[in-house]
Amino acid sequence: MNEQAAGSHKDKTALITGITGQDGSYLAELLLAKGYAAYLGNLAAKRDWGYAPDYVRAMWLMLQADEPDDYVVATGEAHSVEEFCIAAFGAADMPIEFFGEGLERRGLDRDGKVRVKVDPRYFRPTEVDFLLGDSAKAREKLGWKSEVTFDELVRRMVAHDMTLIGAQAGSVANTKG
Repeated sequence: MNEQAAGSHKDKTALITGITGQDGSYLAELLLAKGYAAYLGNLAAKRDWGYAPDYVRAMWLMLQADEPDDYVVATGEAHSVEEFCIAAFGAADMPIEFFGEGLERRGLDRDGKVRVKVDPRYFRPTEVDFLLGDSAKAREKLGWKSEVTFDELVRRMVAHDMTLIGAQAGSVANTKG
């Protein structure tokens, strides 16, 4: 189904202000089980997405150091919000592909159903387009490094969220809202 045809049907929408672990089960229920679309802001914003237990391990290592010091704890990889969406929907066995530019950018599932839309209300006035940490000092002095990859982080988040709503990958992939 092409983008124009997919955009012409009436779809339910869920206004989501951000993508966080806290919102995950809510997103899973709305997007997967109920077939809503998510409205997001800057899909091109890149972030250094990391796994909290990796960061807690870094904090523990900091506390074991002989001398206090300042450290940056980060993965050293930047991924866009769009990449996060692609990975998350893929992990739910509901791959999406993006079409269009700017405010007309849409994420469509394999049936052509719009799952992600851009809404200017969710652009942050003080948005930083690119956030990337350099944890070289933590690696050198503490022996710390991020162990969970971006793809594994997203997979774990989706698996957890789908468990919370009682779904399994593939079981909601063909949901019609």
